[in-house]
Amino acid sequence: MHVKFCGFTQLSDVQTAAQLGADAVGLVFYPPSPRAVTLVQAKTLSASVPAFMSVVALVVNMPQDELIELVNTVSFDIIQFHGDETPEQCQQLASSINKRWIKALRINAEQHTPDSVRAQIDKFAAAGASSILLDAYHPAAYGGTGQRFDWSLIPQDSSLPIILAGGLDAKNVAATLDLPIYAVDVSGGIEQDKGKKDPAKMRAFMKAVKRDRWQNATLSEPSNLSS
Repeated sequence: MHVKFCGFTQLSDVQTAAQLGADAVGLVFYPPSPRAVTLVQAKTLSASVPAFMSVVALVVNMPQDELIELVNTVSFDIIQFHGDETPEQCQQLASSINKRWIKALRINAEQHTPDSVRAQIDKFAAAGASSILLDAYHPAAYGGTGQRFDWSLIPQDSSLPIILAGGLDAKNVAATLDLPIYAVDVSGGIEQDKGKKDPAKMRAFMKAVKRDRWQNATLSEPSNLSS
């Protein structure tokens, strides 16, 4: 299982995530979000990420000219479309900056079924998405609400690798290991405040997911991780 920690604003938190072995870190480029970063902040944060660890740029309905400015300023690996972008728009925007991309789908449990979710995923797969992210729907927000995603809506035979988000934390993430998903994405569940991560919560989350790596770990912090 792969792990993406999202919503970083502080250098020390990115460094802790790297030391703990997170597979990816997400930077939010959506000004209304309390976790949003400027291009100047993001440039510093992304520069601290070691090799073999991905940087994901989360955008919400970002115009192409701003996306081009972003890619010319900040070093990142994958673009995450988290707004109302259509499959065609995602494909066109990602092609304009020559980046792989994923699409976040905000799923309303009252309106969707696994079949309808699968149908949406198929459309983005056909447009060239690398993965799909499933998050809980909120009428007033594009994500990061901490609301739990209804796991029963995850299709068994998705045409894209599924990244699960929405209300995950160290206490419930272990239960996701049997789900038909590729990765988990967490933001609020590893924070002490919005945009400020909690090292102990990050470590507990990683321990719950990466069981093989942590099977001989004690309760003390790893020697290369400052508290």
